[in-house]
Amino acid sequence: MDPLHHLPLTSIDPHALLRDRTTLDPAALAQLQHSIATEGLRTPIEVWALSTPRPHAAGTHTYGLISGLRRLTAAGHLGLPTIPAFLRSPQSVAQALTAMVTENEVREPVSPWEKAALILNAVTESHFDTPDAAIAALFPSLPRSSRQRLRAHATVVEALGPLLTAPETLTIRQLDTLASAVMGGHEDLLTATLHPHAGRGPETQWSALRPVLMDIAREPVDPTTRRPRRLLRLRQGLTITREPTPTGWLLRFTGPQARSPGLIDDVLDKVEEWFGRG
Repeated sequence: MDPLHHLPLTSIDPHALLRDRTTLDPAALAQLQHSIATEGLRTPIEVWALSTPRPHAAGTHTYGLISGLRRLTAAGHLGLPTIPAFLRSPQSVAQALTAMVTENEVREPVSPWEKAALILNAVTESHFDTPDAAIAALFPSLPRSSRQRLRAHATVVEALGPLLTAPETLTIRQLDTLASAVMGGHEDLLTATLHPHAGRGPETQWSALRPVLMDIAREPVDPTTRRPRRLLRLRQGLTITREPTPTGWLLRFTGPQARSPGLIDDVLDKVEEWFGRG
């Protein structure tokens, strides 16, 4: 059994590892703070000794956090000087990541998005060679179908992560739908759909994505004719997307050239040339 210590909070680096949990629920955190304040911390956190201490504003980090981010955060908010901690001895950072994921799966599973993001980040930081290797090590108890789903979710994180607001709020079903579209070759279309809504709330972004995703599911692209065409990118910096509406279709023009005041007049002139006046 690894020894138990009472460590100064300032000696523990909460970000020494990649974290799977990227957000902490304020209500749950407040409840945990109340529990610690009235009954004490029942379960110690887990740390490991850093091979190289890391100076910071409040002193020096000599330990890295493995599990217990919520407990450590709550203790910090309460102003506690020390916290009980098990000192672990992982053989590698990858092993420490695995221990963190295992602990969180038992206590309070993180969101599907956060799991997928951890997979990609772990590969980016060279803790694992491939996403499949990361999934196998970090989530060994998952059945094959769940591993495949997690791998598909990772493609969504990679393709759309920078554009999505609060993506950790996406449900498994939403991620499944996005993954199907991305893996079906529609990444550029989804990116173009999201760009006009960058920085807006998740509800607004999903409202923009939903009709496009429904259209993709309803009418797959014909491999022979490559129709329907849902996206057109022109070298002049103009992007046009075709989006379904309840009564017909919407052509959305974005990019620098879309700001030209004569663009829509030219488009309308062309449509009038094709169909004539009513």
